[in-house]
Amino acid sequence: MSQVEESIEVGVPVHTAYNQWTQFESFPEFMSGVERIEQRSDTLTHWVTSVNGVHREFDARITEQIPDERVAWTTVAGEAEQAGVVTFHRLDDDRTKVMLQMEFHPDGMAEKAGDKLGVVERQTKGDLKRFKQFIEERGRETGGWRGAV
Repeated sequence: MSQVEESIEVGVPVHTAYNQWTQFESFPEFMSGVERIEQRSDTLTHWVTSVNGVHREFDARITEQIPDERVAWTTVAGEAEQAGVVTFHRLDDDRTKVMLQMEFHPDGMAEKAGDKLGVVERQTKGDLKRFKQFIEERGRETGGWRGAV
């Protein structure tokens, strides 16, 4: 298994950042390589991705969700093996640190080579920068799910 850990500070309150992160179907707007996400239940999502020509479909189950604090997941079916957590840390009334930690299993020669070259780290860093731009430009979330898992 490989690991990646990245964080970014965003200029919105913690509840705004958290609420937006619970809107999985909006991820393609700021995550490169994510073509589509379908929310199938409160805890199950279906992902369609294409990264560097590698197409994957998989299901991920939310294993823990605490409003304004964390969202954790693991894949349960499909062509990818990963698990991770996103945590939200209040810095002040208008700033939040978003931290992503993920373990993944690169499959095949292309993914293993990409892992060694830091492709996942660069993509994760870029996705977080695009999330920052997305949420700060809006100034508010597109929705939010406040349930706990």
